[in-house]
Amino acid sequence: MAVEMAQLNDMIKEESSFVTLLKSEMNKVIVGQGKMVDRLLIGILTRGHILLEGVPGLAKTLAVSTLAKVIDTGFKRIQFTPDLLPADLVGTMIYNQKSGEFVAKKGPLFSNIILADEINRAPAKVQSALLEAMQERQVTIGETTYKLEEPFLVLATQNPIEQEGTYPLPEAQVDRFMLKLSIVYPTREEEKLILERMGNEEVPEVSKVITVDRIVAARKVVEQIYVDPKVEDYIVNIVYATRDPQSAGLEDLKNLIAFGASPRATINLLRSARAHAFIRSRGYVTPEDVKSIGMDVLRHRVITTYEAEAENVFPEDIVQKIFDSVEVP
Repeated sequence: MAVEMAQLNDMIKEESSFVTLLKSEMNKVIVGQGKMVDRLLIGILTRGHILLEGVPGLAKTLAVSTLAKVIDTGFKRIQFTPDLLPADLVGTMIYNQKSGEFVAKKGPLFSNIILADEINRAPAKVQSALLEAMQERQVTIGETTYKLEEPFLVLATQNPIEQEGTYPLPEAQVDRFMLKLSIVYPTREEEKLILERMGNEEVPEVSKVITVDRIVAARKVVEQIYVDPKVEDYIVNIVYATRDPQSAGLEDLKNLIAFGASPRATINLLRSARAHAFIRSRGYVTPEDVKSIGMDVLRHRVITTYEAEAENVFPEDIVQKIFDSVEVP
């Protein structure tokens, strides 16, 4: 087993060598926000969609567009607005006068990396059209269903402070996002560096440093990363504690949780922990991998009660208490 693990580690180190190059290229434009960059890579490596939440001006859109530039792949940015229609996303049937037939005109969803900017500004019909593409990786135009090319990744942003004129995402759709990131302000040192780098008219340019084939190959390698049965039990115990906090000795959380995380969260926690180990050039998952990524997997899947809202207890508080209480293997 030790020999096999050593071989696996060597393979992971070799296959993950592009991560340093990709992050280095992105850092030409993105200052700080290392956690956000790591999470974007985890989404790419696991086919997991990501929801980025933060106040305006924190480089959410810039980070996604920069990621698309360093990967030799297609990219489309869709600005969500209240007057957007499903056809504006998926496309529509148009009449061809020469042939006398209706033909499909494909929409912007027919790309690889999709930036859904301010997703909560679009009405429910548009959100549901995006939902089919995210879950089924296909869209229907007229009577024909079209498969979306891999890699297909939806990276959506939303503004948490301005609620007027927005359509909050339903829980079913939020659950389709593998990760929900809470983007924070940069440190004082980072902000000074941003000022020095971006204060001029000339914005740093990035180059394409990796191909789609390399990403697809890396995904297969990520699936081979070893997960010990004790770590699997740890993942299950954490997710189960969101549904039955008493099982983790957290009686005080019983009346604060309306709904816990589903089995989709368990699967996503395992997949993202594997990718987290991969970008750190390790062939095995540790409990620290699970802890590092766990908040982003669970924060949008724990639904609090009115009692929790009255006591100003947020899902992040509950998830943190669970991680602090569940025994680490």
